[in-house]
Amino acid sequence: MKLLLRQDYEPLGVAGDVVNVKPGFARNFLIPKGYGMLATDKNVKRYENDQKQMHWLQEKEKRQSEELAKTLENVSCTITVQVGDEDKMFGSVTSQNITEALEAQGYMVDKRKILLEEPIKSLGIYSVPIKLHTDVEAKVKVWVVKE
Repeated sequence: MKLLLRQDYEPLGVAGDVVNVKPGFARNFLIPKGYGMLATDKNVKRYENDQKQMHWLQEKEKRQSEELAKTLENVSCTITVQVGDEDKMFGSVTSQNITEALEAQGYMVDKRKILLEEPIKSLGIYSVPIKLHTDVEAKVKVWVVKE
């Protein structure tokens, strides 16, 4: 039975390959799990169209991320914190605080995309990387000042 792989399946091949498998394996495992579909002309064309559309959407998403990265390069946000004796901070500045500061300026950034190795625990100016897309990264200046 000829089957078109929709996803990579290690023993058989990669997505887009047309493979020959036993009918029971295809009916009972590959098709129900979403690994493949029958390799008819209609299904092959549908798969190619789906791949084109997915590629187009990924390119659109990447372009939007690049535009946002250009604007974020010129953005700086100020976070005020409480300090004690000798300018020692109470607590720390986390990616959640940076997200809230950016949202106050009108930039919507998910806190999981902010790449802080560890929370900021001292006053100063920091360049914080934000991973907007797999290929796009922006840096935002974060000013941590006392209240």
